[in-house]
Amino acid sequence: MTRYRFALRPRWILSHVLILVLVVVMVNLGFWQLRRLDEKKAHNAEVRRNEAIAAAPVDTILQTSDPTSRGSDLAFRRVTVTGTYDTANEVIVRARSSNSRPGVWVASPLHLANGDGVIVVRGFLPTQGTPDAVPSGAEPPSGTVTVEGLVQETQTRGLFGATDPSGVRLTDVARVDVERLQQQLPYRLYPVWVQLTSSSPAQAGGEPEVLPLPTLDEGPHLSYAIQWFIFSTIALVGYPLILRRSARNRELAEDDDDGAGDEAEDLVPA
Repeated sequence: MTRYRFALRPRWILSHVLILVLVVVMVNLGFWQLRRLDEKKAHNAEVRRNEAIAAAPVDTILQTSDPTSRGSDLAFRRVTVTGTYDTANEVIVRARSSNSRPGVWVASPLHLANGDGVIVVRGFLPTQGTPDAVPSGAEPPSGTVTVEGLVQETQTRGLFGATDPSGVRLTDVARVDVERLQQQLPYRLYPVWVQLTSSSPAQAGGEPEVLPLPTLDEGPHLSYAIQWFIFSTIALVGYPLILRRSARNRELAEDDDDGAGDEAEDLVPA
């Protein structure tokens, strides 16, 4: 194996380590995508299971004293809520989109007869900016309203994203954070929000637009995983070929040098 002795030089050792690290990273990325695929499948199965359950009054499956973590288990359960909209405490959820159009969500508290409330996201409002208030043409019906919709888990800030400040009354928010909205409402909220699917009486006009139902596809995770595994295979197969070619080129170069030396000896007079 003397032909590969050059591969023990420092710069080649660094190259070996770099390729090894890249392969390990790409393989792990592939398995991560497969785990994401499994999570997506489990999520879709849970959504289908919850959607198949008959709609029930929200107060039969939740209490205002429940932790917000209940929303994760009950996500996409169909519920009914009856009350009157508290339009004085509506908020705009900024920076949303629908069918590639920029806009906002309209989130309106629905005040129940028992004194509690639930945040209802009534739909999407197309707009280029963040309006100061809900336009008059997009206000909800007055009087007693019965809403049917999907339970959704409260939204919280991750590592990145805008922060909704505490201690002030907000008219627009970055997300449907039930705990943050609770700070500016005088009654207790259920620890989830409801995505409106229908209303009786119905909302007048075409705005806000009812949000579409969730898309239950499996996403691109499988194709991404295959791509990472292909990249890993290319590296594992291609790098030894590069080493072999480098060794062969070096041997050819050495043969050329030896041939040139022999010719020079022939030219030296005796």
